[in-house]
Amino acid sequence: MFLLCRRLPSLVRTTTHLCKSMEPAVTATSSFGGGSSRLAALAQQLRRYKPPPSSSFDDAEETQTDQETAGKVVSQVGFQESIAPVSKDPERFRPKRAAVLISIFEGDDGDLRVILTKRSSRLSTHSGEVSLPGGKTEEDDKDDGMTATREAEEEIGLDPSLVDVVTSLEPFLSKHLLRVIPVIGILRDKTKFNPIPNPGEVEAVFDAPLEMFLKDENRRSEEREWMGEKYLIHYFDYRTGDKNYMIWGLTAGILIRAASVTYQRPPAFIEQSPKFKYPKMVEKHTCMPK
Repeated sequence: MFLLCRRLPSLVRTTTHLCKSMEPAVTATSSFGGGSSRLAALAQQLRRYKPPPSSSFDDAEETQTDQETAGKVVSQVGFQESIAPVSKDPERFRPKRAAVLISIFEGDDGDLRVILTKRSSRLSTHSGEVSLPGGKTEEDDKDDGMTATREAEEEIGLDPSLVDVVTSLEPFLSKHLLRVIPVIGILRDKTKFNPIPNPGEVEAVFDAPLEMFLKDENRRSEEREWMGEKYLIHYFDYRTGDKNYMIWGLTAGILIRAASVTYQRPPAFIEQSPKFKYPKMVEKHTCMPK
């Protein structure tokens, strides 16, 4: 099982107009393979999303970032690969690849929700922490979507045939020098998913509203300093039934990004230090399906 560690920077808060698109209305298509019309529209929207390349930076900003990050070693935090020295110093950094699954489905109240896990309390490290299902890429994996869905099946019994992989977010680097690819998938019919947690890795499987990661409710943050840079770690307190969960670090960071891309708007809180410059969040002329 792949443990999500902390993430340093985050997405830029670009202004996105939440108006009705001038494009024809998106309707369900047979290629989606079932599910509600809203999920079909969401799948089509997310397929148009492309992770922002490093060229989204202004040249001056990119040069400054390269200078500031040159020689820095991945430490207690994880961060976007686009501002890391990996691509500029491949001889020093040779990260292995991993993928996590952001499985989105429509809840009973019509909200969009995401599946999360709590690590087994019997694990020797980071026991009991909340994470997204995922793990390291294996030789037979044809792509990141296969890695993420395979790991989800192994960890929580989620049949890959139930998940429509629609896009991937930009890579993140973990403190273990893993290049982590967040993969977004649409769970078409939640009723067909019967969680079967792997007892050696997973203590609990639960879901949370995706939009929660854009709101300032039940959220707190902590400012820390790393390599002379101040950054924020976000913590989301979530209660479901009689269980309380804390979602934080890179897990929270990836979900903030996923929610921003899905709902086409930035979070309602300051996500990171304003001095950091990030790629643009979303493409133009796209809207969240109603």
